[in-house]
Amino acid sequence: MNKISRGLLALSSLLLILVYFFPLWRIELIAPQYPEGLRMFIWVNKITGGTEFDLYNINLLNHYIGMKTITPESIPELKIMPFIVGFLILFGLVSAFIGKRVLLYAWVLVFVLLGIAGLVDFYKWGYDYGHNLDPNAPIKIPGLAYQPPLIGTKQLLNMKASSFPDIGGYIAIASLLLGFVALIIDMRRE
Repeated sequence: MNKISRGLLALSSLLLILVYFFPLWRIELIAPQYPEGLRMFIWVNKITGGTEFDLYNINLLNHYIGMKTITPESIPELKIMPFIVGFLILFGLVSAFIGKRVLLYAWVLVFVLLGIAGLVDFYKWGYDYGHNLDPNAPIKIPGLAYQPPLIGTKQLLNMKASSFPDIGGYIAIASLLLGFVALIIDMRRE
């Protein structure tokens, strides 16, 4: 691996440290009764509301349609993700220090696979919350599921649900893109 690629790999690994300080994902619900919107932020190790009451209000709305309560303490991914990000940081720095091309390829591949696994897990989480509804819920509409979109905006009854990466998610994407740039530069400088 050449010096530029090693530097980019180290930089992309260090950039991931910022993921611990910013939300990875944002889900926003807008409805007539909540015109200012309710926001939920998914961090590497926690879930928070946009305000101190947003998560409470989201759970209250979920109760009426039969969705499970969102309790961050019961989501195992939030306990595992800090270690996964830490592994990527350490693996990237060690790879940049050693300077073997195969380690650069491995870092990018592992990052891509972990990203795909994370999105699949997030989709399954949303599917479970939106489809496995309490049959005794106060509001029941046969055949209607309340799964929020994985990415994008979707109308759910009178709510507009939006789901997009947040600052931490864009930082992770930038980190991965820097890894790809390091790979491309290394391949061109053989």
